[in-house]
Amino acid sequence: MGDSGLSKKQMVAWADLVKCHEWHVPPYCFSVEERRGKPSPMDSHESSPPSVSRDWFFPSPSPSFIHSSSDHLHKTPTRRFSTYPRPSSSSPASSSHRDVKYAGFSRRTNFSRRYQRSPAPEVAVSSLAQQIPQKLHVSDDKTSIRNTFIDLAGGRLKFRWHMAFLVALLITTFSSLLHKNISLHNQANDLQAQIIKLNGRLQVCNLLEPMDFDDFNSQETINLPNKSLKTIALVVSVTLLSIPFVFLKYVEYISKSKSPDNLKEEASLNKQLAYKVDVFLSVRPYSKPLALLVATLLLIGVGGLALFGVTDDSLADCLWLSWSFVADSGNHANSEGVGPRLVSVSISFGGMLIFAMMLGLVTDAISEKFDSLRKGRSEVVKKDHTLILGWSDKLGSLLNQLAIANESLGGGIVVVMAERDKEEMELDIAKMEFDFRQTSVICRSGSPLILADLKKVSVSKARAIIVLAEDGNADQSDARALRTVLSLTGVKDGLRGHIVVELGDLDNEVLVKLVGGDLVETVVAHDVIGRLMIQCARQPGLAQVWEDILGFENCEFYIKRWPQLDGMHFEDVLISFPDAIPCGVKSVSCGGKIILNPDDSYVLQEGDEVLVIAEDDDTYAPVALPTVWRGNLPKEFIGPNSMEKILLCGWRRDIEDMITVLDAFLAPGSELWMFNEVVEGVREHKLIDGGLDIERLMNITLVHREGNAVIRRHLESLPLESFDSILILADESVEDSAIQADSRSLATLLLIRDIQAKRLPYREAKATQGRKGSFSQGSWIGEMQQASDKSVIISEILDPRTKNLLSMSRISDYVLSNELVSMALAMVAEDRQINDVLEELFAEEGNEMHIRQADLYLKEGEELSFYEILLRARQRREIVIGYRIGNVQKAIINPPGKLEKRRWSVKDVFVVIAEKE
Repeated sequence: MGDSGLSKKQMVAWADLVKCHEWHVPPYCFSVEERRGKPSPMDSHESSPPSVSRDWFFPSPSPSFIHSSSDHLHKTPTRRFSTYPRPSSSSPASSSHRDVKYAGFSRRTNFSRRYQRSPAPEVAVSSLAQQIPQKLHVSDDKTSIRNTFIDLAGGRLKFRWHMAFLVALLITTFSSLLHKNISLHNQANDLQAQIIKLNGRLQVCNLLEPMDFDDFNSQETINLPNKSLKTIALVVSVTLLSIPFVFLKYVEYISKSKSPDNLKEEASLNKQLAYKVDVFLSVRPYSKPLALLVATLLLIGVGGLALFGVTDDSLADCLWLSWSFVADSGNHANSEGVGPRLVSVSISFGGMLIFAMMLGLVTDAISEKFDSLRKGRSEVVKKDHTLILGWSDKLGSLLNQLAIANESLGGGIVVVMAERDKEEMELDIAKMEFDFRQTSVICRSGSPLILADLKKVSVSKARAIIVLAEDGNADQSDARALRTVLSLTGVKDGLRGHIVVELGDLDNEVLVKLVGGDLVETVVAHDVIGRLMIQCARQPGLAQVWEDILGFENCEFYIKRWPQLDGMHFEDVLISFPDAIPCGVKSVSCGGKIILNPDDSYVLQEGDEVLVIAEDDDTYAPVALPTVWRGNLPKEFIGPNSMEKILLCGWRRDIEDMITVLDAFLAPGSELWMFNEVVEGVREHKLIDGGLDIERLMNITLVHREGNAVIRRHLESLPLESFDSILILADESVEDSAIQADSRSLATLLLIRDIQAKRLPYREAKATQGRKGSFSQGSWIGEMQQASDKSVIISEILDPRTKNLLSMSRISDYVLSNELVSMALAMVAEDRQINDVLEELFAEEGNEMHIRQADLYLKEGEELSFYEILLRARQRREIVIGYRIGNVQKAIINPPGKLEKRRWSVKDVFVVIAEKE
C-alpha cells in the first residue's frame, strides 16, 4: 500500500490510542493491521520492532471490535479486550506458542522507533510527554504542601495512631461478628419462612393437618417489620456505644488543634470538662450515686437493645434479661449463639464494673461515716452540758473538779472541743488519774472560731461555756479568747448559759468584758495566782485553805434563798446553819450585789439570798436558833506594823501587778528584793512598760540583784537567812513547760533551804528540833525543816505531781497554780455569782482570808464551842470559817458539831474572813 494508506492506518491507530487515554483504559491498543488480519508495511522495515513486540503492545481485539473498526472515529465501541493475541498469517508458529504470562510485559514495549516516521503520533506523544511531567510536578507540589502542613501542625494534630488502630480493629471485629450473626439469623428466618410456606402447601394438598392461611400470612407480615426493628435496635446500640469514644476523640482533637496563644489565655476543652465533672462530683452530695444510677440505666437500656437485635425475644424481655445480666454476671451462661453470647458477656462485664463502683461507693460512705465519728465531726445532741473550748495543762484538774461537782446529780455531761484529733484527746483524758464519778466526757475536733463547729457541740444549749487560755504568749492567747467570745456572741440561736473566760493578762480583761457584756465572767490566771502567793507568803498555811475552799472535794461557796430567814439579823443567821457557815448576803436592795461579811445589824429582806460555805448545795438547811453563850475577847488585836523583807526569785509577766499589791499590804520601810536573770536596766524598762510607777511606791523599796536561781554561788551572794518570806516564781522563760518550770523551782527551793540550814547557829537549830515531821535531826531534810521556821518559802507549782514531793518533805509551802485556776474556773462555771466573791477576796481592798492565832479569841485550856468562838470573832467583825490544831498540818473548814465544846490551845489557829488590815 502507499504512504497515504499507511498514514491513514496509523492515524486510526493513534485515534484509538487517544480515545483509550480519554476513556482511562489500560495503556495498550490494537493496530489496524491486526484488526484486519493483514501485515503492516512497517513490518518490512528493518528498524521496526518485530511483530511479537507489536502483538504484545497491540493484542488482537475481539471479533465484535474488528467489525466496528471503521467507526472508531465516530462511535464509541464496546471495550471488550482480550489479552491473548490472534494468530498472525505471517508467523503462525510463533503465535501458537504465546502464553498469557507475556501479556504482563506488554507495557514495557518501546514506541519510539515504530512511530518515528509518523508526524501526527509524534505530536501526540510529545504532548503526552509534556503532560506527564506537569502532572508529576503538580503532584510533587501537593506533596510538599502536605508535608509542610504536617510539619506546621507538629505534635498537636498527631493522633495516637496505634490506639486508634487498635480501637478500629476491635470495632471492625465486633461489627463483622455482629454482621455475621445477623446474616445467619436472617438466613434462619428465611429458612423458617420457607418451611412455613412448604407446610402450607402440604396442607393444601391434604398431606398435613389443616392450617389457617390467615395466621401464616399474618406471621409472614409480622416477621418483616421485626427484622427491621431488630436491625435498627442493633444499630442504635452500637451507635450509643460509639458516641463516648467519638466524643472523647473530638474533645482531644479540639484541645490539640488550638493555637498556643489561645492555650495561654484559656484552658483546653478537656480540662474545662474535667473541671466541671470534678465540681459536680464534689459539690453535689448525691452526685456519685446519681452517676452510678444513670450508668446502670444506660447499660440496661443499651444491653436490652443489643439483645433485642440478636435474639427473637421481645424488647421488654430483653430489657429484663439485660438487668439480670447486670445484677448477676453468671446468668449469661445460658445464652446460645455467637451474637447473644457476645452481647451477654459484654453486659455482664459492664455489670461487674458497676457492681465494683457501687461497692466502692458504699465502702467509701461507710468509711467516711466511721472516720467522721472517729475524728469527732458528728453533732452532740445534748442540753444542760458544760462546754470546754480549748486545750491546756489545766484541763485535767478542771475535768476532775467538774466531775466532783456533778457527783451529787448522778453525773453530768462535759463536752471538750479543741483543734486536736479526737482520738488523741480521748487518749490523753484516759490517762488522767482520777475518777470521773459517772460524768461523761465527749470530745469533738473543731475550732471555736467557726460557727458551724460551735453548732456541732450544741453551744446554744450548754449551761456553761469555759474558754481556756492557750499555752504560750499571753497576748496572743487573750486575742484568741477575744475572737472566741465574738464567735459565741454571734450564735444565731443565742446562748442559754454564761461564758467563763480564762485570761493571761489583766489589761485585756476590760476589752473582753466589753465584747461579751453580761454573758462573760473572767478569771485572770496570773493575777489570781500572784495575789494568792502574796497572801500565802504573809500568812503560812493559807494555800491549803484556799485549795480546800476552791475545790469541790471539801467545802465551797453556795448561794441560796431561804424565805424562813427573812427579817432576821445576820448575827442570828450565822448560828442558824449547823452544817454551813454563812459568809455574806446577796442583797436585793443593792441590786443583787453580794455583800461579804456584812454588819450584825443587817436584816435579811424578802428576796435576799445567803452566801455560805458548805460541803454541797443539798447538805445544809437552817434550823431553829440555838442558845449560845456570848463571851468577851481576851485581848485586842493589833495588826502587824513591822517592816518585812521579801525576796522574789524569777520573773513573771505580771510581776509589776505583784509589786503593786505588795506595796498595799506591807508596812512602810519594807524591802522587796528581786533576783532574776533579767539585766537591771532592761528590768526597769519592763516594769515601766507594764504600768508600774516606781516613784509612787509608798511602802516598799526595790532592791535588784542579777543572777541565776539554780546556781548555788549566785544564791550564796544573797542574805537568805534574813528574809521573812521568799517567793519562788515559775520563770517566764520556762513557764510553757510545767515539768521544766517545776524542776527549776524545786532546785531553787532545795538550794535556798540548804544554804539557810548551813547558816543557822547550832543552838538555834537544836531549839527547833522535833517541831516538824518525823525526820531525824542529822538528815538533810530535817535540817531544811528546821530552817523553814526562820522564813516562809512559797513555791509556784504547775504540775500536780510535784505537789507530792513538797507535801512529803514539808520544807516549803506551795501554790498549785494550774490546779487553783482550774478550781476557780469550775466554781465560776457552776455558779457565776461566786466570781464576785473571789474577786473581792483577792482584791487589795475589802475582805480577805486570814490566819489568826487562838489567843486572840480564847485563853489557854478554855472549853468553848465553835459557835461561841464564832460569836466572839463577830466583836471584831470577823467570820471564823475553820481552825487548825497546833500539831496538825491540815485545817478543818466548816467543822461539824458546832455546838459541842472542846478544849482549845493557844497554839491553835483559826481561819477567818475579815477586812484587810
